[in-house]
Amino acid sequence: MSRRSRRRQGNRSSGWIGRLAVAVLMLGMLCAAVGYWSLKNYLHSDGFRRLLSSKVSKVLGMAGEFSPFNWDGLAVDTGSFEAHGYGPINSLHADRLHSEVNLSGVRRGVWELHGTSVNRVEIHWDTRNPTSTQQPPPPPPEATPTATRHWLPSEVELNGLDLRELMVTAMLEDGEVFANGMRVRIDRTGDKHAYRAEIDGGRIRLPWSWLPAINLNRIRCRYQNGGLFVTDATASVFKQGRLDASGEWHPKEQPYAFEGNARGIKCDELLNADWAKRLTGDIASSFVIEGRSTGPLAKGALTIKNGVLTALPMLDSLAAYADTRRFRVLALSEAHADWRWQKGETTFSNLVLASESLVRLEGRLVIRGRELDGSFRLGLAPGTLAAIPGAETDVFVPGERGLLWSPLRLTGTIDDPKEDLTERLVAAAGGRMFEIIPETGEKVLKFTRSILGNSGAIEKGVEAIDTATGVVSGVLNGLLGGGNPPGPPPQPPKEPPQPPKTLPKPE
Repeated sequence: MSRRSRRRQGNRSSGWIGRLAVAVLMLGMLCAAVGYWSLKNYLHSDGFRRLLSSKVSKVLGMAGEFSPFNWDGLAVDTGSFEAHGYGPINSLHADRLHSEVNLSGVRRGVWELHGTSVNRVEIHWDTRNPTSTQQPPPPPPEATPTATRHWLPSEVELNGLDLRELMVTAMLEDGEVFANGMRVRIDRTGDKHAYRAEIDGGRIRLPWSWLPAINLNRIRCRYQNGGLFVTDATASVFKQGRLDASGEWHPKEQPYAFEGNARGIKCDELLNADWAKRLTGDIASSFVIEGRSTGPLAKGALTIKNGVLTALPMLDSLAAYADTRRFRVLALSEAHADWRWQKGETTFSNLVLASESLVRLEGRLVIRGRELDGSFRLGLAPGTLAAIPGAETDVFVPGERGLLWSPLRLTGTIDDPKEDLTERLVAAAGGRMFEIIPETGEKVLKFTRSILGNSGAIEKGVEAIDTATGVVSGVLNGLLGGGNPPGPPPQPPKEPPQPPKTLPKPE
């Protein structure tokens, strides 16, 4: 074959390949255009809206639906998402939602959503045992592509979410928890079912009147395998109080457990108005909060720094008995206890209140509502109650730390606490009174009169003693200002005494 023939055959082959390449390219472009048109047509159809509604409802365990979509290319906006159910989440409402579809995920069989944002979400939660006999609604039918579009993805993948405001209302056995003003940012962490979230700001109001609203600073958490894990949470409470916590929660199983610590809380901020005047200082406490079948349980260990007790009734009594002002304003060198709260009952165990080298109180206190039930050991420095007869021998006994110890019961209410020490001191002083009357009777009666007041009890006691022995009666009456000296009462003369006769003067 000549060179010219070979050149002509090569030109014909090159032309055929070029035309084939152009044809394939045009076919590919046509297929891409058709595919894009098909994808866009499906996205803009009601089928895609129902697909998203069913996927979100399945995650929430509720029956929900998006309002009609408004498309701008691959960006979509919708007015709201409404969901209802009979599980822990009763209802959910979200408004002004926006998202963008990335078609690159179609090759992996998923619809990728990017730049998703929600203006506001309201959630109503009920953690109490349901009393309704209604059955949960059937899940919405999952909208899948038709047979002619079987190649379209049936899964949805959310790559991130910006929630501008979250409001949660939760009903607990003890009342309502209300949280609002929280901004939430959620991002995927690799696994399509694993996310990390960051919550900024917000305010939480709890059902317990003694604890004020909590101002959230920041919460970092992650969601994985159906569980929510809080890795770091900080919040502010009262004026300068700070809370730090971490924990986990499994919504389907409903158990939760959180732990942390609180510090910078003033006693007068936590106590009622009456006790705020009696106890001052800075409170710090660890805490653990657990969800149990019997209701939420909270426990921890607290300490009070720079504590001062003022005008406590029991301490005022000790001050009066000891004739000293050291008990009226008591600086605490130790103040700590383990605490536990459940169903409105607070228990303080291993409680210690101490002022070095003066007084120490150890024991347990239970507060039910406003009622008090306390069992303690009270230790006093030797010589503190030496002025009270029988106090340091019959009521208090020597013990550890070089102190004199006595049991102490505390009852009554928070507004009107009652203790049994005063009665035992009075009883001991009364029992020893007659043993020391010959020596210090006036001192004992002065103390007894200060305890019993001017009720006439002493005089009645004197009258009773007088019937038993005239000698003691005379002593007591004499000390109390009576008329007769010791000894049998004198007999009145039978005849009036005659004046002495005047003797005549001697001459």
